[in-house]
Amino acid sequence: MGLLIDREKCIGCGACAAQCPFGALALDAEGKAQANEACTACGSCTEACPVGALKIEAAEKKSAGIDPTEWRGVWVYAEQREGALHGVSFELLGEGRVLAEKLGVPLTAVLLGSGVEALAAPLFEHGADRVILADHPALAAYTAEAYAEALSALVRKYKPEALLAGATTIGRGFVPRVAIEVRTGLTADCTGLDIDPATRRLLQTRPAFGGNIMACIECPDHRPQMATVRPKVFKAAPAQPGRTGELVRETLDLKTPAVRVLETVHAMENEKNVADAEIIVTGGRGLGKPENFALLRELADALGGAAIGASRAAVDAGWISAFHQVGQTGKTVRPKVYIACGVSGQIQHLVGMNSSDTIIAINKDPDAPIFGVADIGIVGDLFQVVPEIIRALKA
Repeated sequence: MGLLIDREKCIGCGACAAQCPFGALALDAEGKAQANEACTACGSCTEACPVGALKIEAAEKKSAGIDPTEWRGVWVYAEQREGALHGVSFELLGEGRVLAEKLGVPLTAVLLGSGVEALAAPLFEHGADRVILADHPALAAYTAEAYAEALSALVRKYKPEALLAGATTIGRGFVPRVAIEVRTGLTADCTGLDIDPATRRLLQTRPAFGGNIMACIECPDHRPQMATVRPKVFKAAPAQPGRTGELVRETLDLKTPAVRVLETVHAMENEKNVADAEIIVTGGRGLGKPENFALLRELADALGGAAIGASRAAVDAGWISAFHQVGQTGKTVRPKVYIACGVSGQIQHLVGMNSSDTIIAINKDPDAPIFGVADIGIVGDLFQVVPEIIRALKA
């Protein structure tokens, strides 16, 4: 796309230059309009030209080179770590089942690893009609290179119309590589998925502009339609014991990864993960200093071992590690009880926890946004309120 200037028509009036918001137009030595590299082809100058000497040349639309009717089926990448399936796999199977039924196609789980065939059974029980298993020594330990090569090869062979993956450290690490390899788009961190019945397109909803708007994204010209979804956004499908399906064992010729995993260190193995917790006690800027997280840990212990969460403000201040962060740039949670202590409740935090069953907010500011989503709001100093709650629980 670009700006075309008909020098025969141009009368050198300068109206286009005056209208251009980027300062990209000026009159040359012959008194004719001329554009420089600042031109964005926005079109404002074409409307200002009184003689129609300017027009925007439309870019030639390049064919995606695919026939969408050849691409069928909904796929879920079944993430496993050290031989254990990640919970997001079951959540995506639940949502994938809904999408597959709307499209009238089978639901497939893709399992990558080494010696992980036993994991196919729970995938069938949670809704998969078919499990494609790629078992290879190069997939024993996760590396983005090997996993992207494997999944890309399977996509090219089977041609699914939609591919879902978890927006986890692994999903975010290699799924974008797959999108590049198979030349398609990817919508990250979706909070909603649906099907347009008229076009069979995947409607991918995600927060934009800091969560202030929800954007619905479509991929009309390329396949597969790819989306990543944060853990806990969807509820896991209930298991159907004994349910089975088709197991497809794929033999892939994979390159030896350039990166070798020498050791896996579980740095947070003694910390309870907020992503899986049923009760979370979260601290924000109102705690004042890192030492005051000890008070929240005491409350968490009194609640029977709740997880400790944190707002971005507390993490950015260095009071606690990012492992505990809840929100748009942290983890999405869906506990039964969420207790926010000294958390103001900015939109970036709310999008990560507002699906909690019961939200309890403690804040001395009665106008704090957190009270807008809280089921129970306590206006008061957390250093007075929390100790009283702890005493009551211990009693």
